[in-house]
Amino acid sequence: MENSKLKPNQTHTEKSPWQNQVGQAITSPAQLPKGFNVDIKALTKVTRQYPMLISPYYLSLIENEQDPLWKQAVPDVRELEDEQNMEDPLAEEPQSPVPAVIHRYPGRVIFLVSNRCAMYCRHCMRKRKVGEEDLHFGKKSSKKIEEGLQYIQSNTAVNEVILSGGDPLLLGTEQLDRILSTLKTFDHVRIIRIHTRTLCTLPCRITDNLVMMLKKYQPLYINTHFNHPREITPESTKACEKLANAGISLGCQTVLLKGVNDDADIMGELMTRLLEIRVKPYYLHHPDPVAGTAHFRPDINVGFDIMKHMRGRLSGMCIPQYMIDLPGGEGKVPMLPDYVKSRSPKTIQVENYQGKICNYPL
Repeated sequence: MENSKLKPNQTHTEKSPWQNQVGQAITSPAQLPKGFNVDIKALTKVTRQYPMLISPYYLSLIENEQDPLWKQAVPDVRELEDEQNMEDPLAEEPQSPVPAVIHRYPGRVIFLVSNRCAMYCRHCMRKRKVGEEDLHFGKKSSKKIEEGLQYIQSNTAVNEVILSGGDPLLLGTEQLDRILSTLKTFDHVRIIRIHTRTLCTLPCRITDNLVMMLKKYQPLYINTHFNHPREITPESTKACEKLANAGISLGCQTVLLKGVNDDADIMGELMTRLLEIRVKPYYLHHPDPVAGTAHFRPDINVGFDIMKHMRGRLSGMCIPQYMIDLPGGEGKVPMLPDYVKSRSPKTIQVENYQGKICNYPL
């Protein structure tokens, strides 16, 4: 891997188990293929504060240093130049009654069951936690998960649990099975979601054994995270197909990223292709003001323009909700273009997708 770039058709998913993929992930700028032009010394300085990890599979998709996939995966010196954003803008820590649980909404909790990922995304909303203590091994880690399960069991108002992290699918199948089976014994927990990016960054993780296990816990919903059409490959398509064929509903929470997908045509292609692989576009997130990610944050009007462009040009099933997550843990709010231009007692004037002003009787 040191001597030549990996090509997109050099897939690792057929050659090694997903555990080996994780073990072979690169964690240092010096391990990037020699064909790439990088300042190893400068990037190494970044990784001291914000660790790096890229699966061989995802690395194989990267074509050059301007690639939208490169920007998501490879450290950038601008991460250390961000002085305007916060480590925990959503105030997750104050809303954590026990270390592994975030309880923001009355009936819903986020259960942080893993600190590992197949790739450390440079735009990560929990960038502050990357590289922290591993929740996979050891008595201390197991205690955090047990405390989380006990908290959920004791709070009967909680009817939905979202497994997140890190990436829950970086847990072993048996360990994940134990967590899901325990949650299913709580009568008040009616909906379980898993948030994972492995469908995009490590599709070989979606093994037949994993799918058979997950299928036991219906209704089960999986939200994944694709940000660019080139992330939809034969391997990721197959991973989504396996889960969809098992009756598991798939959604996508895309993040609007400057220099990656802040273009109406790119976003439209991504949303259309997601629907083709049976993944419902769910959210288009405006990036949170997380320390180290300022260079990814576009003007919010860019998001409005993209949403307006998609409306009427794409199937309604392709169009996600454009969302912001309010600082201070105040919750998510949908952002909608201003289609209503004026009101009167009997009519409203609205703008259609072509920009035409039309009257609508009340």
